[in-house]
Amino acid sequence: MVVNVLYFAALRDVLSSEGERIPLPETVHTVGALRTYLGSRGAQWAPLLEWQNLRCARNRSLCGWDEPVCDGDEIAFFPPVTGG
Repeated sequence: MVVNVLYFAALRDVLSSEGERIPLPETVHTVGALRTYLGSRGAQWAPLLEWQNLRCARNRSLCGWDEPVCDGDEIAFFPPVTGG
């Protein structure tokens, strides 16, 4: 399974990446499992696990961590934003 992962706002800055297209191991079936997988790739990726208020979206719709992941999905991670 291959997904497109997007990083926004401060997360994009910390990771120095706007996103990536990555093949997933067979054990990744949910957005939460994807978060754990990405966060385990090393110190640079730790914010994916450490930021408690991180939000996610699957195919441009906000979702929960238990949302299933399918081949070709677009998964976005972003910190909450405020307006003013």
